[in-house]
This record gives sequence, structure tokens and C-alpha cells, in this order.
Amino acid sequence: MITDRDMVQKSRVLRGLLRAKLGVRSATLAQGLRRAGRRLPRGVRAQGAELVRAEMLAKNPKTARQIDPVAVARAFETVKAHLQAIDVVEERKGRAIGVAGALAANLIAVAVLFIVWLWWRGYV
Repeated sequence: MITDRDMVQKSRVLRGLLRAKLGVRSATLAQGLRRAGRRLPRGVRAQGAELVRAEMLAKNPKTARQIDPVAVARAFETVKAHLQAIDVVEERKGRAIGVAGALAANLIAVAVLFIVWLWWRGYV
């Protein structure tokens, strides 16, 4: 049977990983997963939801018996493994390249529109 202490410890580990890898600060695991949002794959979000449900059920000794310890352990390991595999430097590089690409595309679009406007007005 999983106790409230076990779930608090698992939640603390995952919140620490969310903060270190994704920069998500939160008071609870549910809030942290919600703030991480689409930065986590669908399967990891589903496993996180299972952990949040187990955390809620573990607070009451009667409902704690409904928790499947094997499923909780598997969900914890899945989320933990995914978060540990995130490379913070690569995430930042990818974000910077995405912003630079969008900026370059916008500048090209503005330049093309400016040239079209000059042609339309008869200056070119």
C-alpha cells in the first residue's frame, strides 16, 4: 500500500525535475504538470495525471487502498525518465533557432511586400 509520505516524496522529486529541466515552479505536482502543459508528450502527461490521482487518493487511508502500487511506480519512472532525459541546453538552442527562423521569415515577407509595393507604385 502506498502511503501519503511516499506520494509526497515522489511529488517532491518530480517537482524538482520540472523546475530544473523545464523551469516550472509549482506548489503541487498537479500545478507543475499543468504549467508544463504541451512541453510534455501526451503519454507522459497521462502518467502524470495518474500520479496526481494517486497523490489525492493517498491523503485518505481508506481511499489509499484503491491505489495500484505497480501502476504508480511505472508512472513515476516514466515521468522521471522523461524529465531526466531533457537536455536544457538543447531546449534553449531549439527555442533560439525557432525564434530566429520566425524573425527571418517575417523580414523576408516584409522585404518582398516592400518590393511589390515599390513595383505597384511604379518606382521599380
